[in-house]
Amino acid sequence: MTPARGLPFLLFLAVLALLSAGYALSHGSVAFDFSALSTALSGSSGAEQTKLQQQILLEVRAPRVALAFAVGALLALAGVLMQALLRNPLADPYVLGLSGGAASGALLALLLHLPLWGQQLASWTGAALSMALVLWLARDPSGRSATRFLLTGVVLAAGWGALISFVLAIAPDAGLRGMLFWLMGDLSIPQSAALPWWALLLGLPLTWLLARPLDVLTQGELSARSVGISVGRVHLLLFVLASLLTAAAVSVAGPVGFVGLVVPHLLRLAGARHHRILLPASALAGGTLLLLADTVARTAFIPQQLPVGVLTAALGVPLFLWLLQRSR
Repeated sequence: MTPARGLPFLLFLAVLALLSAGYALSHGSVAFDFSALSTALSGSSGAEQTKLQQQILLEVRAPRVALAFAVGALLALAGVLMQALLRNPLADPYVLGLSGGAASGALLALLLHLPLWGQQLASWTGAALSMALVLWLARDPSGRSATRFLLTGVVLAAGWGALISFVLAIAPDAGLRGMLFWLMGDLSIPQSAALPWWALLLGLPLTWLLARPLDVLTQGELSARSVGISVGRVHLLLFVLASLLTAAAVSVAGPVGFVGLVVPHLLRLAGARHHRILLPASALAGGTLLLLADTVARTAFIPQQLPVGVLTAALGVPLFLWLLQRSR
């Protein structure tokens, strides 16, 4: 799929995203048909029931739909960058310990009963610390290689996992359920949708500008150096961008897994191999996937809600095993 032929594919994904958003808005503990949905959104009637429907849609459901789409798009974009950085289609944003650092910071903030902005700040601080540690530990006089990035990130992720286990062990029983729910992916705080949307609006153009170096880098470092690309600088830029995108998603929704792994690989199987198509397609498809998963998570067992990470893991684990078997 060349960039010229990719436009209809992107339009198809955009239409699919709009249809998924409409489905998510109309389904929940209170269902809306098309007429009720359009009436509530337009506010053409002043009835008390219409005002209640407007409140449900505009204050609860629409912000959650926006949050789910932005988080999914960020994770998918970070997955594309991680797979290009490590030259491995089975890599995802969490392989370098980024989400572990963000999750550790957020759990410590929850343990200290900090407000929402304090939790987000702590999550960003944890992700930044994880990024700095990987960059420092993976340094090498000959440059930062993908192998050193990978090995350093795996070890650091194990360390963050130990810290998370420690926080859960000392947490009071009253807050333990909330922490566990957040660790499995939590989109129940839709008021925090502004942060991931700003990260998406700024990050997508920046990553799209790197489309050509990404295309060359996936063919190997030797090919990249032969056309004058500074591999070390591109590696550093990719890692910093992926870290910031992951932190923006994890700080508001928790460590939702497998979106960054599943979406880019499926799009490559569909023919979107050029990064000028793969990057925007991943943002659209990742947002749509998480949006649909969240809709199922909050409607499958009404009035109870499932963590969205349970649904993404149920999809990602068998697909990951299939991809691993196929890669042999």
